[in-house]
Amino acid sequence: MKLADMGGPVLLFIVGLILLLWLLLIERLIYYRTALRVDMAQCLSIWQQRKDRGSRRARHVRMALLADINGRIGRFVPMIKTLVALAPLFGLLGTVTGMVGVFDAMAIAGGGSARAMSSGVSRATIPTMAGMVAALSGLMGMTGIDRLGRRAKNHLESSLLMDETKHDASTIT
Repeated sequence: MKLADMGGPVLLFIVGLILLLWLLLIERLIYYRTALRVDMAQCLSIWQQRKDRGSRRARHVRMALLADINGRIGRFVPMIKTLVALAPLFGLLGTVTGMVGVFDAMAIAGGGSARAMSSGVSRATIPTMAGMVAALSGLMGMTGIDRLGRRAKNHLESSLLMDETKHDASTIT
C-alpha cells in the first residue's frame, strides 16, 4: 500500500517537511562542529591583534565581531522554528481532509458502513500522528542546536576580553 493511500496526499507534504527540517538541523550541527570553530578562531585572532582593547572604538569592534558570529550561528534557525510550527498544522490539515473522506464514504454508502469509513479514518489519523512526530522530533533537534549556539556565543563573549584601562579621549578629564 502506498504512503499517499494510507495517509492521503497531505502525508507527502509532511514527509517533505520532515526531510527539509532535518536537513537544516543536520546542516546547523555540521556547521557548529566544524566551520563555527574556524569562524570563532578568526574572530578571536582579529581581537587579539588589536593593541587597543579598552576604548569606545574597541568596544564597537567587539560588538561587530560578536554580531557577525551571532548572525552566522542564527542562520536557518528561524526557518527551522517555522517548520516545527508548521508540522502539526499540516497534521491537522490531514485530519480534516481524512474526515471529509469519511463523510463522503458515509454519503455514498448510505450510512454507517465501517468498511467504507475505515480508509477515511486512516487518512485522518496517520497525518495527525506524522505531524506530531515531526514537530516533537524537530523541537528536540532545535533545542540541541539552540543549546550549542548559546554555548558558542557565551564562550566567544568571554574570550573577547576588554581592557580595564580606558584609552578613549572622551573619558580623559
